[in-house]
Amino acid sequence: MKKNTLHKILNPILLVLFINQTITVLLLDELPRWAFETFHKGAGGVLLALIALHFILNFNWVKANYFSK
Repeated sequence: MKKNTLHKILNPILLVLFINQTITVLLLDELPRWAFETFHKGAGGVLLALIALHFILNFNWVKANYFSK
């Protein structure tokens, strides 16, 4: 799969997971404990893994912009 295609899939998923994290924190007192653990903690692990993948896919850009001579 091409990097561009992977970015088109990965970026919206990252956005949805980020919004999920924000909403679950805002509704912390309203949600039952099981729902918070499922939606916030569970999705948080997936979000971290996908952020790592996003960083790996963009590492050449990071190198060019932050580690250039």
